[in-house]
Amino acid sequence: MSMKEMKFETKVIHVGGEPDPVTGAIMPPIFQTSTYVQSSPGEHKGYEYTRSHNPTRTRLQECLASLENAKHCFVTASGLSASSLIMHMLPKGSKILCGDDVYGGTYRLFSKVFNDIHQYKFVDTTDLVKLEKEINETKPALVWLETPTNPLLKISDIKAIAALAKKVGALTVVDNTFMSPYFQNPLDHGADIVLHSMTKFINGHSDVVGGALMFNSDEIKEKIFFYQNAIGPSQSPFDSWLVIRGIKTLAVRMKAHQENAMKIANFLEKHPKVERVIYPGLKSHPQYELAQKQMKGAGGMITFFIKGGIDESRKFLENVKLFALAESLGGVESLVDHPAIMTHASIPKNVREGLGIFDNLIRLSVGIEDCDDLVKDLEHAFSRV
Repeated sequence: MSMKEMKFETKVIHVGGEPDPVTGAIMPPIFQTSTYVQSSPGEHKGYEYTRSHNPTRTRLQECLASLENAKHCFVTASGLSASSLIMHMLPKGSKILCGDDVYGGTYRLFSKVFNDIHQYKFVDTTDLVKLEKEINETKPALVWLETPTNPLLKISDIKAIAALAKKVGALTVVDNTFMSPYFQNPLDHGADIVLHSMTKFINGHSDVVGGALMFNSDEIKEKIFFYQNAIGPSQSPFDSWLVIRGIKTLAVRMKAHQENAMKIANFLEKHPKVERVIYPGLKSHPQYELAQKQMKGAGGMITFFIKGGIDESRKFLENVKLFALAESLGGVESLVDHPAIMTHASIPKNVREGLGIFDNLIRLSVGIEDCDDLVKDLEHAFSRV
């Protein structure tokens, strides 16, 4: 059976996961080495130095590329290092249009680190009329999308935006972290590059930090490899092996995340102490129809606004037990986060609130525990508010 004939659940286990050809080990070994012996100067078996290439990393990249229907993949030491490689790849002074509701680390990277190298403008990518005008006037080198966004779960039309970007010669990058390749494949909708923080759903066990870039262009491959090799943010062999292990259950995990999240979103929508719920699987979501068209599922992330302000939020967050109060997301365990204080604290308060990230906004990463237990945990926390 060819790779193209395999279903997702098969590819995630078998592509890049073939038994070791030397020993027959069902789980391939970790090539925990920094360098490789050459038979003659410049003559080797495809590997010279682990910063450049490593067999364990190669296996992971093959698997990820197959899941995103991509030709090429590079994995890095973090999601932000993957983002940095894209910025280094662009000519100095490039104009970038970026979604206005993005991960706080992305906002910080663009507004505080690369702001002297490129020109950034943060725009609402859900408004196609305004975005088209902005693209035509700005003529950007790149359009950066998160969809769904973090933390407001806004959904942008990848196909339409990629088409608008191509008209002016711009690349489209989609941060697909929240959906994982199981629920969304941006390259199939016209995106040029897909980015993931593998720390989240792809690894799924809260024990690895990593990033990934997937794309089809040979030209982009050459540029990304040059900067990865020159700067050195490659993922370590051990972390690559951990992700290879974690990714095997991606399909079953994502199904469980979504099943629990749908139940909890419905519970929250009916709760008297909840002001509003944002979840792509609810018909109340502003881009529900687009979500149904563009995504294969609604994922495991929920945002809701508790009635009250910072005091009510803090009381709620101090009284959850199963939902661990912690940054990050996408692990098998449920997490709860207060973006204004935690993951998005790097965004100025006036900018946060201008987007709708208020002190009563709470973000849930719904795990795969028994959903009844999770609901009881939330109910307990609400009872203390």
